[in-house]
Amino acid sequence: MKPKLLIVGLPLFIVQLVVVYFITANILIPKDHNSGNKEEVKQEQSSDEKKENKSNDDEKSSEQEGNTSLGENIFNLDDIIVNPAETNGKTLVLASLGFDLNTAEAKKTMEEKVIIVKDAVITLLSSKTVPQLSNTAYRDSLKSEMISDLSKKMPGVKINNIYFSKFIIQ
Repeated sequence: MKPKLLIVGLPLFIVQLVVVYFITANILIPKDHNSGNKEEVKQEQSSDEKKENKSNDDEKSSEQEGNTSLGENIFNLDDIIVNPAETNGKTLVLASLGFDLNTAEAKKTMEEKVIIVKDAVITLLSSKTVPQLSNTAYRDSLKSEMISDLSKKMPGVKINNIYFSKFIIQ
């Protein structure tokens, strides 16, 4: 009985696996799935080119205003740990940020008011949900929110950009 089971059952099982594979690959997964990915890649490339052009324009305007070059005055804020919204303390976010400032005076102001900067960053990060924070496309809007919030709290400080040196969700 057992040899018959192996002789008939094993080949039958292999044939079933092959049939399931072809059904899954050709019927269940749409064929235009790959073309959708190509469109997304093209959209990402075009948005990257737009951002690049915008950053070049921003650099030119900052040079005309007499500001120092980008990356010259960076204020670092290391290892901010927060619980995102709707996690009940079960998820942590670890972030380290660098604030690119236009002048050395602005950097000095940020260093003197580091507690205000930390509070703004913690408040903003803890108000966001895990899906928002884990979405890499959302990071630019997160940076914009952070810049506008800090600009309100410290009107004399102009932040050119914010860089994440660490961003870990666990």
